[in-house]
Amino acid sequence: MIKTVLNTIKENNMLCKKDKVVVAVSGGPDSLCLLHILYKLKEELDINLYVAHLNHCLRGKESDEDEKFVKNFCQSLDIEFRSKRVDINKISQQRNMSCETAGRKVRYEFFNEVKKEVGAQKVAIAHNANDQAETVLMRIMRGTGLEGLTGIKAVRDHEFIRPLINTTRCEIENYCKEENLNPQIDKTNLETIYSRNKIRLELIPYIEKNFNKDIINTINRLSDTIKVDNNYLDSIAKEKFKKYCDTCPEKVIISKEAFLEDEAIVSRILRLSLRDVCGNLYDFEKIHIYDIMRIQKHSTGKQIMLPNRIIVSNDYGDMIISKNIKKAKMSNDIYVLHEGINNISNNCAVYIESYCNEGIKNISKNKFIQYFDYDKIKGNIILRNRKEGDKFIPIGMKGSKKLKNMFIDLKISKERRNDIPLICFGKSIAWVVGYRMGELFKIDKHTKKILAIEFEGEEI
Repeated sequence: MIKTVLNTIKENNMLCKKDKVVVAVSGGPDSLCLLHILYKLKEELDINLYVAHLNHCLRGKESDEDEKFVKNFCQSLDIEFRSKRVDINKISQQRNMSCETAGRKVRYEFFNEVKKEVGAQKVAIAHNANDQAETVLMRIMRGTGLEGLTGIKAVRDHEFIRPLINTTRCEIENYCKEENLNPQIDKTNLETIYSRNKIRLELIPYIEKNFNKDIINTINRLSDTIKVDNNYLDSIAKEKFKKYCDTCPEKVIISKEAFLEDEAIVSRILRLSLRDVCGNLYDFEKIHIYDIMRIQKHSTGKQIMLPNRIIVSNDYGDMIISKNIKKAKMSNDIYVLHEGINNISNNCAVYIESYCNEGIKNISKNKFIQYFDYDKIKGNIILRNRKEGDKFIPIGMKGSKKLKNMFIDLKISKERRNDIPLICFGKSIAWVVGYRMGELFKIDKHTKKILAIEFEGEEI
């Protein structure tokens, strides 16, 4: 069995020399076996071990006894031990999620804490071949795709490793007996109130008895076969993701051209986008992927809410996936400008200069420089952002137009409209910076003096 574990570590490049490894140990047969084998191999692998134990506080005294058992076991091997007590029932209520999901999230948060504290490179988890088969069966019953059928990854994010993934539970239990490890037994694992326990205690034994004695290895071979094809499709999707997607902090913008690709690639691009925004794909299902595809075919402005506070919106065919973070209200600051340099912020300035009409020889075509008839200007020169009800007379038009409607015509997304600077003369909008100049202040054959305004830097 040790040889199998060693081969799994080497085949998957799980460990490097001098690695510090945090081993997640509950006290049960799987994790105790993992710790004991890594301890035996630590000289050969040239690694240092640390143990992390999370007390879920779900089984009263038994949970405390598990913690004490693991601590004593670590002391006997002279391995540094870290533990934490967390009331998972309370956390599940606070976060509005199942105990199972809350437990998983808190466990991995704790493992990352310990990893950071000790400066470790890897976290070893005790998932085994039976866990792999059970996971695949559970996902089949939920209607999974290829990704789900690949099961539990031997290595995730180059940090979380599973050295026992090719070892069966029977082999683990025999190892514990041979080595007199006497692991703790969680009695809840023997109850069939949870789906995974039903699969473990009822479904798999039934299949083994009536259909296939080697069903665990058969399912795992299926998983390995699918993994090859899925990895190829994933590699194509990653190339397309780079081609079609713009990534920002907590936001991904997917070009409409991406949705012309085959559905197998589109669905993967969407999953990559969700992972980029959230950090993981927990709570996302196939129906959410299809929901995004569906609204992409609708008119602009269509939005949907997904789990984990994700909002998806159609912006003229492009899809914006972002965290639904409540933004602070737009600042109502009004900047009264003067000729010369106006420093609005560290990254924004407005330059204003006046000339006689004959004084300008070359009119710049830069969209952030605009020229106005100086004598038509009444009131202060003001820089501000839009407000409700703003109207504007674009150059070439006689009547006014709602600024909102002009933004729609220009296909400017809702999230950007409040950030576009406006130059006003008194109460009249003279320039939607970067887009349109107003009719009321344009230069004509009667113009004697010109006011030039240049906007430089970030949008305010």
